[in-house]
Amino acid sequence: MKFVDEARIKVMAGDGGNGCASFRREKYIPFGGPNGGDGGDGGSVYLQADAGLNTLSDFRYKRVFQAERGQNGMGREMTGRKGSDLIIPVPVGTVVCDADTGELIGDLNTAGKKLKVAQGGRHGLGNTHFKSSTNRAPRQFTPGTPGEIRNLDLELKLLADVGLLGLPNAGKSTLIRRVSEASPKIADYPFTTLYPGLGVVRVGPLDSFVMADIPGLIEGAAEGAGLGIRFLKHLQRTRLLLHLVDIAPLDGAQDPIDDARTVLTELEKFSPELMAKPRWLVCNKSDLLPHEEANTRCARLREALDWKGPHYCVSGATGAGVDDLIKAVMAYLKTHDQEQSPYE
Repeated sequence: MKFVDEARIKVMAGDGGNGCASFRREKYIPFGGPNGGDGGDGGSVYLQADAGLNTLSDFRYKRVFQAERGQNGMGREMTGRKGSDLIIPVPVGTVVCDADTGELIGDLNTAGKKLKVAQGGRHGLGNTHFKSSTNRAPRQFTPGTPGEIRNLDLELKLLADVGLLGLPNAGKSTLIRRVSEASPKIADYPFTTLYPGLGVVRVGPLDSFVMADIPGLIEGAAEGAGLGIRFLKHLQRTRLLLHLVDIAPLDGAQDPIDDARTVLTELEKFSPELMAKPRWLVCNKSDLLPHEEANTRCARLREALDWKGPHYCVSGATGAGVDDLIKAVMAYLKTHDQEQSPYE
């Protein structure tokens, strides 16, 4: 199924039922009086986070959702039935905004969380509410109020602890396939990853974290080149970024230092907040070079970038250095678990 992370829908709450104007007609009650009942409230529309969904693709086919209208009031003071609420399931991590005003309505970042997005209409009153000593046969009643109608923008942001960042063919998909059960496509050409993916990395019997893989960036991504930067939003909830750099590019004209700077430039253009997130440098594809040369290139890269943070030299293909990396990531996440939640 195609991954869809944005959708626009229209939600319409149910109208309230109208009140009833009615009078008692019974054989032995000559002055029966009014007995019109109230209408029922209209149903409201809710969005609910469902852990079983991972894409907004369902909203490509159905874009209009309407809750049930309240039933009209009836004679004998019978109140109309309330319209049923409509609950629309969406993936966990869906951000909901009003498409007309740009207002942020809510963030469904927890499984089972429910958000009301359209209020049902209020019920109308029957004529029993209007009787008085001077108005013994009221014919007044009130109609139900209309339900709320809203256009909504839904935006899915994946929930992950760690995000992978890098140019196409930096080895992100190979790494996530090595450390988790995820099975992204891997090939010897750029942009094999077209949509974001998640993998659960299990470090021990009780220790695990979620890793996100997004399509690679290229120079000019902020202006729309390649796949652009539309998928970078999926890294905004992560607590840690792993910046993968191919230190042994097949094209000799490529320079790992320039490649790393390209990614950092595009990242900063997209979001200074994302740029400020904790970021580790991961020099990948060390298996393609002699051990000493791989270490030399990694040291040169750190020096050119003036890198002060953690750094690792690994091979996603062979697994060299990968265990040390994921153990260090797990230790970092456990240490900072109380300081920052990735889902806020």
